[in-house]
Amino acid sequence: MLKYLLFPLLFFYQTTSVPPLRSSQPSLLAAYFQELKVQRTFDQLTEEERVAQMVVVAAGQYGKKKWQVASLIRNQKIGGVLLLNGTKNEFKGYVKEFNTLTKETGQLPLLYSADAEPSLIHYKIKGTPVFKSTNAITDEAECKEIATRISDELLDIGIQHNYAPVCDLTTSNAAIRKRSFGSDTAHVYAMCKAFIEASHQKNILTTAKHFPGHGYVKGDTHKNLVYIDGTLQELDVYKKLLADQVLSSIMVGHIAIKNHPKYDTKGLPATCSRVVVTDLLKEQLGFEGLIVTDAMNMGAVKDIPKASFLAAKAGCDLILMPTDEIAFIKAVVAEMQKDENFRAQIHASVKKIIRYKVAFGLL
Repeated sequence: MLKYLLFPLLFFYQTTSVPPLRSSQPSLLAAYFQELKVQRTFDQLTEEERVAQMVVVAAGQYGKKKWQVASLIRNQKIGGVLLLNGTKNEFKGYVKEFNTLTKETGQLPLLYSADAEPSLIHYKIKGTPVFKSTNAITDEAECKEIATRISDELLDIGIQHNYAPVCDLTTSNAAIRKRSFGSDTAHVYAMCKAFIEASHQKNILTTAKHFPGHGYVKGDTHKNLVYIDGTLQELDVYKKLLADQVLSSIMVGHIAIKNHPKYDTKGLPATCSRVVVTDLLKEQLGFEGLIVTDAMNMGAVKDIPKASFLAAKAGCDLILMPTDEIAFIKAVVAEMQKDENFRAQIHASVKKIIRYKVAFGLL
């Protein structure tokens, strides 16, 4: 199964990623030319244009207006769009219009995403089927069938990236509830794996969330910062999925950690903490795929100065819904000019994003 899920530029990647593929591995020669495409695309961009690839804005009822997104595309200030709360037909129109605009202006294609969890998709994208709530899905076969149907809906719209599945343990947290597969680690792992594998077979990029775990915290990160006190109880699901080499993308939650000897975030959310994103997720757990922030306009981070910049410093690749895209890009470019290590980190993130766009045939 590994060969269906890894993008094997083993000798040519400067950083590793795992875009899902529909069928078999490309030949080594094909992989080599794909990586050349990544490098050529990267080389054609200015530093500001490179950083803009990390920016994902929302379009829809809870996002920016269509003309605002169009303006950001024309000025090459974004790399992706989250389609958030609207109708399926409306979003199909958005994708068509935005894609036409990127071609007309010579911009890089956009990576489209959605919160297409079984429990949420019919709320987030009206006109899609009503699926069972995540906590009501009982077995892997049913989970795969639902993931396949959700993927078909996304593909019909033009979406490549699904911010699902939820890996959090528990159905009692205020922000999670029916969005979780349950509280048993083995069950949640099996269901998440089934959801991921079925989605990847349809060439939909999945996102395990909310790292390092939103289940056993008190409160809702949509409203305020929440804390893990002491032990990181929800890491086992991620560890098992990483061991299976099926994880392509992980979303980091706005969850602070306190009273932990190694991964205390000193009052910052995990999204903005290098000890979580880089030390724990990248180095300790060995994750090399795309790291996405939760929405940067949520209550847990909205009062943190330059939170989106801090998320990039922490090691995140995709910055979801920054409050000020232009200020974020300028801050990152300014820091890159002062810090060579940070510059190399950002370049690695941008190449990773471009690599996915090549894998999806967008470039």
